[in-house]
Amino acid sequence: MTGLQDLIDRAELTDLVARHSLWIDERQYDESDRIFTEDVVLTSRHGDAQGIAALIETAKARHDKYVRTLHTKSNLVIELHGDTATVRAHDTAVYVLDDKTEAIAAAVHRYEARRTSKGWRFNHLEVEPVALTTPLTRAL
Repeated sequence: MTGLQDLIDRAELTDLVARHSLWIDERQYDESDRIFTEDVVLTSRHGDAQGIAALIETAKARHDKYVRTLHTKSNLVIELHGDTATVRAHDTAVYVLDDKTEAIAAAVHRYEARRTSKGWRFNHLEVEPVALTTPLTRAL
């Protein structure tokens, strides 16, 4: 049964990573407790945040200034440790500045997760920026 539970856990954690992208892109801040623990910690070069309220404020400050964002996660590596897990993902994001320009960013996201009574939740997120372009002229 352990093999089946591992597959279920990996599917749930993969879904959680996808929901994190939607949380940012669609500004689904009211869905925060479906993704993060109350005591979540964010570590990034822009500063740290602890707790859902601080995480939301940081996300708003970094992303709500754009007309739209589109985050895509790939290369997920999931390590299960019973009721805790780590997930490493590549994040590529398009930041729409206006109807004629955008910028592209890349980062590595390192998540720590724990199983709660409501399912898997992220209790730590580390964002390691890799690249950010200057504004690009839109071709479409």
